[in-house]
Amino acid sequence: MTRTGRQWVEGWAVARRLPRPVDVPWGLRIDVGQPNQAVRHVLLDPDATTARELIASLTEPTTCVKAFLPLDAMRPWFPPTWEPVDPCFLMAVDLRPSPARTPDGYTAAVETADGVVSARVRTADGEPAASGLAGLTGTACVYDQIITDPAHRRRGLGTVVMGLLTDAALAAGATEGVLGATVPGRALYETLGWKVLAPLNGFVYRPAA
Repeated sequence: MTRTGRQWVEGWAVARRLPRPVDVPWGLRIDVGQPNQAVRHVLLDPDATTARELIASLTEPTTCVKAFLPLDAMRPWFPPTWEPVDPCFLMAVDLRPSPARTPDGYTAAVETADGVVSARVRTADGEPAASGLAGLTGTACVYDQIITDPAHRRRGLGTVVMGLLTDAALAAGATEGVLGATVPGRALYETLGWKVLAPLNGFVYRPAA
């Protein structure tokens, strides 16, 4: 679990083109540097005492703390100035070549640069229809930001994007797929053979103005 969790953190940082995560006593720290998230701490195999000490020391607004635990197990660690983020799930799969094909009326493209695989599906007119990213880290490929435009849903485009990313990851030497799935996204990934390994929850520090 700790190994897969570490892969997810490292690959997520690659996909987002962020600085490499830093090892800290409680897990990993990423300097995200975005208005909605300044810093992310991911707790790997945490205990309540260590978690509480970390949270009490954090003072920068929009700092995020995540762990592979149920939300109710984490909630007692956080004072009211911390808000829960949308729940997710850590999922994984052994990578296999994808049989997905792009539907008529769409074109697809994929490229790999600096450890980031990007896939895009467009309409015949060139309008964006679906996209996704993946970060390569060791033998793992971490999928991120798999998005289908609402006007193009229920046409299998999410599966096409996942297939494009998977085939490119296999070509780059990856053997394992890892991702953090939203509640709606989990259903798609399960149809593609992905398995839930753990819940993935977090809180963001939002002090009163």
